[in-house]
Amino acid sequence: ITDRKKDVIISGGENVYPSEVEGVIGAHPAVKDVAVIGMPHEKWGERPLLIVVPRPGCAPNPESLREFCRGKMPDWSIPDRVVIVDSIPHGATGKILKTELRRIYAGPSA
Repeated sequence: ITDRKKDVIISGGENVYPSEVEGVIGAHPAVKDVAVIGMPHEKWGERPLLIVVPRPGCAPNPESLREFCRGKMPDWSIPDRVVIVDSIPHGATGKILKTELRRIYAGPSA
């Protein structure tokens, strides 16, 4: 599993690969689109934030999404916080605009 260096989240000295978390959550039947970004954290340095667009007619519960991850990835990779949104910004090539997500959720210095 590889990500761009900026996308790798270092949480308590452990590497968290957003693509790994996105792959697991993307397999959830209630999830249409997903993105994971690092959020500053006082104790761990960074923690993953899960951003989810639900499939039409679905209303996934944030805790059930976190529980879906258990056993499929290391505990330190499981996001502490889940945000349910209507859409995730994508560029012209379809790639998720993580810099835009960081600006929205972590502020301009992220």
